[in-house]
Amino acid sequence: MGYHRTTRSGKQSTIAATYSLLMKPIHSTLIPFLLLAVSSLYAQDTCLFDFSNTLRSAGYTPVTAASQYNGRFGFDMGTGGRFIPGKGRQRGAFTTDSACYFSIAVPEGNYQVTAVLGSHQHAGATLIKAESRRLAVNTVKTAKGETKTVSFIVNVRSPRISSNTQVKLKPREHGKLDWDDKLTLEFSGPQPCISQLKIEKVSGQITVFLAGNSTVVDQEEEPWAAWGQMIPCFFKPGVSIANHAESGLTLGSFLNSGRLEKILSVAQRGDYLFIEFGHNDQKEKGPGDGAYYSYTERLKLFVHKAREKGVLPVIVTSTARRSFDAAGRSQNTLGDYPDAARKVAAAENIPLIDLNTMTTTLYDALGVEASKKALVHYPANTFPGQNKPLQDNTHFNTYGAYELAKCVVAGIRLNKLPLAAYLADMPNFDPAHPDDPDGFYWPLSPKRSVTKPDGN
Repeated sequence: MGYHRTTRSGKQSTIAATYSLLMKPIHSTLIPFLLLAVSSLYAQDTCLFDFSNTLRSAGYTPVTAASQYNGRFGFDMGTGGRFIPGKGRQRGAFTTDSACYFSIAVPEGNYQVTAVLGSHQHAGATLIKAESRRLAVNTVKTAKGETKTVSFIVNVRSPRISSNTQVKLKPREHGKLDWDDKLTLEFSGPQPCISQLKIEKVSGQITVFLAGNSTVVDQEEEPWAAWGQMIPCFFKPGVSIANHAESGLTLGSFLNSGRLEKILSVAQRGDYLFIEFGHNDQKEKGPGDGAYYSYTERLKLFVHKAREKGVLPVIVTSTARRSFDAAGRSQNTLGDYPDAARKVAAAENIPLIDLNTMTTTLYDALGVEASKKALVHYPANTFPGQNKPLQDNTHFNTYGAYELAKCVVAGIRLNKLPLAAYLADMPNFDPAHPDDPDGFYWPLSPKRSVTKPDGN
C-alpha cells in the first residue's frame, strides 16, 4: 500500500534545461564525470542516478559518498549514509542509519520518481518522504537478494506567479523545502536500501490542489503533521498532490497572499481544488464576518474561480478539534462553519467530504484518552529541547494525520470522484474503526520544533 510497482514508463517531457546547470564552472577533476552525465541525461530526456557503488548501468549518473548537494544534485543538508557493496555481478545499494536527504535542482512541475529498492547483500525496509515530509512511499520490505521498483509523483512549485508577482510567503515558509528550487527526497526506515533513481518531468497528471490551513499543510517539522502531506502515498502515478495550504490562514488571507492566484496560474482543465477552512475564519469578528456571511461568500468565490478555469472544486469541512463533554462525547467547537460549508456544497452542487463528521467519529471511537495519540500530546522531554508538555487539541501528529488522510480517501470514494481510479489498493476505511495508534510506524525526520504552528 502507498506505492505503485512500475509497469509503464509514464509520460515524459524535457528537463534538459535544468541540467545545463551542470556545465557551470566546477572542480576540474569532476569535469569528465559530469560531461558523461550531461550527455546521458540529454539523450534519455530524464535523470538517472545509480547508488549501487559497484555495477553501473549505462546512462546512469553514479552517486558516491562524496556526492554532496552542490546546486545540481546530491546528498543534502549535511546528511548521508553508507554504501552496501555488491559481490561479483551483484548490485550494491545505499543505506543510512538515520533519515537522509537527496536533492536535485529542477524547475516547477510534476515529476515521476521511480526507485529501485533492495540489496543483494541485506534485507531492506525503506520509507520515502518527499519535499516537506510528504509521505510518498510507505515502508516497503525487501528480502535479501530481492529488489522492488516503486513509482510516485512529486509536485515541485515556486512562489513565482508571473514576471512581477509571487506568493506572499509567511516568515516560517522561507527556506521551506516546498518552496525551493529543487526536488528533495528523504530516505528512512528500519533498513533503507536504494539502488537506483529515475526522475522525469511528466505532463498529463491530474493535479489535486489543496487549499487550507494547518490541518492540511505539509508540516515540515516533527512532531506536527496534517492530512495533506499523508495523502500522496495513497495515489498511483496519474495523480499529483499539490499542497498549497499554510498554517494560520483563512479563506481571506489565502486569497490576499496570492495563493489561489498561484494555483489558478498553473492549474489545467480537469484538475481538482480541495478547499478546507474554518478554524481561523471563525475568529474573524469584523463587520460582515461569520459562517453565513463572509465565509460563505468567499467559499463561493473559490468555487466559481475554480470552475472558470475548468477545475473541479471539492469542499472539505473543517477537522474537528479534540473536545469532550462531561459525559465523554465529542462536542462541536467550530460553531456554524461546518454547516455553512455543507450548505455551500449543496447550493453549488459540488462534492462534499465531511471531514468534520468523520473526525468526530474518529475521536469518539478512540475515546477521551486514546484520542490524544492522534494529536500533539507528548510529555516533557519527549523531543530534544522540549522542557514542557505539548498539549494541542487542534494539530495532529503523524498517526492522526495519516488517519485523516484515510478519511479523505473514503470521501473521494463515497463521492465517486474519477480520482478514485488512481487510488492504491487499500481496504475501505471507517473512522469508527481507526487503526491502532500503537501499531503506526513513522521514522522521525531531522527537522523538529516545539513551536506550535500558526492557528488553532
